[in-house]
Amino acid sequence: MRPTINFYSEQSGEIKKFLDLFYLEPQILENDLIYQKEFDNPVEMIDIISCFADNSEKFNMNLWISLDENVYICITDTNINKLIKYIYERYPY
Repeated sequence: MRPTINFYSEQSGEIKKFLDLFYLEPQILENDLIYQKEFDNPVEMIDIISCFADNSEKFNMNLWISLDENVYICITDTNINKLIKYIYERYPY
């Protein structure tokens, strides 16, 4: 299993709006309420996690990450710093 990020929203268009701003170009989504992306290296997911945390009050959606099979962590203001530190420590290269 590769590390993943999972965005969930109950409001149509929220995920697309966030991803369009993050990637600076329009994104095409199959499902307007769910978005999942896999990463080869978990450190690569830190940019989008940080961007979400910095802008979470602007969007009506949640972000969950999975580093291990069947283990999901919801990104919140209270756990973001410890989680990023953990990713860098667990995957130093």
